Amino acid sequence: MKDKNILVIGLGKTGIAAARFAAERGAAVTATDEKPEADLREALGALEGLPLRVFTGGTDPALVVGRDLVVPSPGVPPFNSLIREAEQRGIPVVSETELAFRFLRVPVIAITGTNGKTTVTTLVGHILAKAGKRAFVGGNIGSPLIGYVGGPQDDDWAVLELSSFQLQRIETFRARVAVLLNTAPDHLDYHADYAEYRRAKERIFENQQPGDLAVLNADEPGSTALAGRLKARVAFFSSTGVPYEGMGLRGGEIVCRTGGREAESYPLTMIRIPGRHNAENVMAAVMAARYAGCAPGVIAEAVAGFAGLAHRIEFAGEKGGVSFYDDSKGTNVSAVARALEAFEKPVILLLGGRDKNGDFETLEPLVRRRVKEMVLFGEARGRIGERIGGLVKTQTAATLREAVHTAYADAAPGDVVLLSPGCASFDEFRSYAHRGDVFKETVNRLENGKTAARRT
Repeated sequence: MKDKNILVIGLGKTGIAAARFAAERGAAVTATDEKPEADLREALGALEGLPLRVFTGGTDPALVVGRDLVVPSPGVPPFNSLIREAEQRGIPVVSETELAFRFLRVPVIAITGTNGKTTVTTLVGHILAKAGKRAFVGGNIGSPLIGYVGGPQDDDWAVLELSSFQLQRIETFRARVAVLLNTAPDHLDYHADYAEYRRAKERIFENQQPGDLAVLNADEPGSTALAGRLKARVAFFSSTGVPYEGMGLRGGEIVCRTGGREAESYPLTMIRIPGRHNAENVMAAVMAARYAGCAPGVIAEAVAGFAGLAHRIEFAGEKGGVSFYDDSKGTNVSAVARALEAFEKPVILLLGGRDKNGDFETLEPLVRRRVKEMVLFGEARGRIGERIGGLVKTQTAATLREAVHTAYADAAPGDVVLLSPGCASFDEFRSYAHRGDVFKETVNRLENGKTAARRT
């Protein structure tokens, strides 16, 4: 890094960590962000005292001239003018994940997918800890990898959640275990189309070697063809049967099969988080943990002690016999579908936020089967209403709080009020976590009687 001329684009958590890492190792670092200086006080404070330059509020192409390397933050789209300028000049553009990997001495378990990757990443880390193994858990959640590689690196494994943004600009990054949980249309305001998005996800496997493990979803179209192109040993998970190599459901148990022979099984009752999709998540996590040397008994004990994550179909309370669930992390349409499949009781579904060009029409069969009523809120309420409003009783609300009160007023004992918005949160909230917290706070303040709900 010493004396390299590096441009870091974007001053979020990852950009700050990348700029700090490079500057502390003697690189000539310039960091830039399109936001005005007034909106970047926290970032500027984090970089204060470091030998680097910061430019705010613009995208001057001159910032690219003379750079040896450009490192965009994950949220910076590929059509960003500075990235395009760098590419036209032949300047290497790599993700923070790729840059960090060049300094990493710890083997990697990497997880990607449209839905479930945070749950699986966290669960793998939980199992490893239960087995007495040290693990760094981060990447797209928690701490960026670039911050970790600047430390002692005294863990047994690095367990990383990786987004399509991080994967699309890797070169040498290699995961000893790479997991692709699923793909469905998402971030199409960033990627040109679904095919490009899928290709970015599949890059998680491209530098694996024959001794590594690739974990794929046997129930997803394209997995078999992809498996035939991979160098690593491939194992599948399935919620519809037991694959020849991998894990699947049979009756009330999860069966592990190696080379066509059954190795062990786990009771399905050990999984505390609802939904068939979470059985798939657990299978993927178990295969990663087995590769890392964890014993089946320890794995089963760890899974049984895992209560899930906040804002992922999280029970948010009961009022007047009505159950409330927070799935604020469900920011795309396929996540909404998975959440609906987790419930047999009548659902009042809260959908809305900032639209990501979601294909809400695909929800029609599930809405007709599982949903009693929809309450559409936020910026996207009009567009969602045009596409699926009227399939069941549909109401609109300007804000999430209003949507909660509307749903509660119409709910009957035994119903489920489910926040699974299918949209980003940024029309009303700082993040999906902020949205989920507001939902839970609103639920907590509801009175047990419906008169109060109608009056609000």
